[in-house]
Amino acid sequence: MPVAVRYLARRDRTTAQVERFLRHKGAPPAQVRDIITRLSHLRYLDDRAYAERWVEARLARRPMGRARLEAELSGQGVAETVALQAIQGALHNLDEETLARRVLASARRPGRRLTPQQAMRLLRQRGFEEETVERIMGRHIEGKDSAS
Repeated sequence: MPVAVRYLARRDRTTAQVERFLRHKGAPPAQVRDIITRLSHLRYLDDRAYAERWVEARLARRPMGRARLEAELSGQGVAETVALQAIQGALHNLDEETLARRVLASARRPGRRLTPQQAMRLLRQRGFEEETVERIMGRHIEGKDSAS
């Protein structure tokens, strides 16, 4: 257990990450289960709290769409239902389009403009639904056409 606690002391981890770490260290499956159970009871491991903190930090640092958030949490071993609840909680007042606009705003730098192709690529990379990308890009192009 001391190895697992040191591993958790470095930064937050999911249950799946701790399980993989312990298996890599050679712990037998029964011992891994016991350690995970003990760490959970001590509240050192809490995938729900981890997912909520992770989503908040990720959105503050690098806004992205729901699909990308879900995929990244899944890659860290967070259960789909837990990930969806954390994402929904973090985005309860934000719709997909508002979030996408934040991404585009954060990508703009003084003296640098995104081309429509760059904007579309960025939104797709950040996991926004195709409908959202098309809606925003349609308005973006309409706004440019009317300003010309």
